[in-house]
This record gives sequence, structure tokens and C-alpha cells, in this order.
Amino acid sequence: MAVVDRDAARAAEIAARHGILALRDHRELGKDVEAVTVAVPTVEHARVAGDCLRRGLAVLVEKPITASVAEAETLVDLATAGGHLLAVGHTERFNPIVRAVAGRVRDPRFIEAHRLGVFSSRSTDVDVVLDLMIHDLDLVLSLVRQPIAALDAVGVHALTDKVDIANARLRFANGCVANLTASRISTDKVRKLRIFEPDAYVSIDYARQEGQRFSLRHDAGAGREIVRESLVAETEEPLLCELRAFVRRARGEEAEVVDGAEGLAALRAADRILRQIAEQTPPTGRTA
Repeated sequence: MAVVDRDAARAAEIAARHGILALRDHRELGKDVEAVTVAVPTVEHARVAGDCLRRGLAVLVEKPITASVAEAETLVDLATAGGHLLAVGHTERFNPIVRAVAGRVRDPRFIEAHRLGVFSSRSTDVDVVLDLMIHDLDLVLSLVRQPIAALDAVGVHALTDKVDIANARLRFANGCVANLTASRISTDKVRKLRIFEPDAYVSIDYARQEGQRFSLRHDAGAGREIVRESLVAETEEPLLCELRAFVRRARGEEAEVVDGAEGLAALRAADRILRQIAEQTPPTGRTA
């Protein structure tokens, strides 16, 4: 129905493409609007998404849910109190290969994730933990579904005054360990996840939407055999899948979304990582 952007020319360009209204302030949205997606800079998530929830709108806010845990808690409370839909844009959950694997993961004992990106000034308003690693944090939390018992993290300020490279090792209450690495100054774009279970190993490439599963088969009289299986998923754009699910939920239909509570859980984990990094690595004073 409308596009809102502080850049009037940008708003006009997109509005013309879709035959809709161009606005410069979200508070100008008409009364007929029922749902919005919020893709403003992270530091504005709480304000803009909060305004929309107070209006009774269904909201899909980009990840991370907000810039701080306190803001996220307020946003989730707003949605809960008003009975309004609050979804968070953790698009990797809608990646077809992730969905193909998630239903088969039973007892992960060790998880390893690498998410490396080429430097861009687009998301330097937040640290790499909130920019990139939070995708994997959300996914790991959804797979393990256990409290984090302990974590150890390290980060480096390489090109900006924010953390640009980070590694975090999380130990969950059930003993599962996850080792996550994120960088936004890599020469190559890498998005991979490996899951180790007592009797199986799964490796997936988020970008290629491909995966392999290795398991141990016991055949009477033949001993043990390693079985390799290619994981197949219908190639789809995760963002499009996410948007379709959000629209269905906004209409009152059954559809799986990453809700505000899950977005808050991922942010709490990211906050713990960033606080530990801050204790060990003082800012360099560099600016983007």
C-alpha cells in the first residue's frame, strides 16, 4: 500500500515501481494498513516497530530485533499485551536447506558455523555479532533448545570502531557446544554450518542451498558402513519465503515465523558475547 523512506527520491522510485504511495514518515501510514515490514537501521527498530505495534499493526522487523536487550523486551511486551503479531527477520530459518535439515536433527553435540562477508558500510552501525553472527545464534538456539550454560568470545576491531571479526564458543546445559565465527572483512563470502550428532554429521551451505549427511549404518554380518546422503531442497529465496509466511500469519492463517520471543533470545545471546568481547578488547578509536 505504501513505502516509507526518509530519502524522498528513493521512496518515490520504489512507489512508482509498484503503483503505491510514497511517504517520508511511518506515522503517515493510512488507517487501512494492517501489516508492515521494518527495515530501517537497527538503532531505529525499537522506535519505528514500537509505533507500529501501538497502532495495532502486524510487524516484521529485520534482525536483530532491536539494538539493545531492554528495547527488545519492551517491544515483545508491547506485542504480547496488545495481542499483535511481532515477527523478526531471521531469514536463514526460511532457507529451504535449513528446513530440510532441521526436521532431522535430533541430538546435536557439536555445531560449527562460519559466516564471512565482504566489507560493506551498510551495516556498520552495529557490531558483526549483531550484523552477521546473530543469524547463526538464532539457528543454533532453535536446534539445541537449551539454556546457554557458559560462553567464551573474542572479537577484533579491524576496519571500524565496532567489532568486525568475532568468534564465540557456547556450551549449553545439555553439554552441546557451538563454535561460531563471523567476519565482515573477508575476501570471500562464506555461509556454512556443520552439525555433529552421536551417529551422524551434517554439512550445509546456506548460499548454495546444498547439504550432505553422513551416518553410520550397522548391517548384521557386514559390520559398520558410512552412508553419504545428498540433502535436496527446492531452491527458493529465503526472504521471499519469510515474507509469505509473515503475510499468512498477519491474515490469521497458520504459518511458522520467528516470533519476538525468539528474536529476543538471540539478542540476549549476542549481548552476552559482545559484553565479554568488550571486557577483553577495548575499542581502537577507528571510525568507518
